[in-house]
Amino acid sequence: MTEIGVAIDRTGTARVRELPCRQDNPDLWFAETPAELEQAKALCADCPIRTRCLAAALDRAEPWGVWGGEILDRGTVVARKRPRGRPRKQLVCA
Repeated sequence: MTEIGVAIDRTGTARVRELPCRQDNPDLWFAETPAELEQAKALCADCPIRTRCLAAALDRAEPWGVWGGEILDRGTVVARKRPRGRPRKQLVCA
């Protein structure tokens, strides 16, 4: 059996260090900016435990961060994170 954060190769050897979340800056998965969160999602794309990571995060209702290649906010998947502050006003052409 494997745990989240541990990939098992064909010989049965754990390869924790090869997972993207273990190789790169861990703060990237909990970043404030939408661009950094999108970068973390892209790094998760080829992760061998992506689906298990997402399922476990949803089970735990993780409050925020990138888990299994998805952005979680208050325990649910969101399509993208909006930047801080007020949304820009749309110009209305008359």
